Amino acid sequence: MKNNFATVEYAGDDFFVAVTPSGHAQVLDIKGERSAASGPLELLMIALGGCTGADVISVLHKKREQVTGYKVEVRGERREEHPRSFRRFEVRHIIRGKGISEKAVAQAIQLSTDKYCGVAATVRPTAEIVTSYEIQQEPEDTAQ
Repeated sequence: MKNNFATVEYAGDDFFVAVTPSGHAQVLDIKGERSAASGPLELLMIALGGCTGADVISVLHKKREQVTGYKVEVRGERREEHPRSFRRFEVRHIIRGKGISEKAVAQAIQLSTDKYCGVAATVRPTAEIVTSYEIQQEPEDTAQ
């Protein structure tokens, strides 16, 4: 059964164990130089990538685009002053497929960034989000 809250519990030695509302556990390492698990800010970056990625692939599937591979790269730039929040995210969408429409990709990314992605909407008031994309076309199947 789903809870309506997440829990984050200290596990000692600068580790926390987080449990999402759906019951999935995630270890967090707050000792950055050790890097034995993701840190909280890294999780924010993958949350942004996962959120926009889910939207984009959904729109591309609805448009019947022949996507054979898809990756989202997220780079974050943080402020120098504390609390060192993110000031900018660069989100790069890399789509591989057959006959992929550049117009469909651009529209899917815009819809996600401006309308659907809740993580983007959450960070947008304090961080700039810059998107780009690359389309890697695969050869069309040819009958022999």
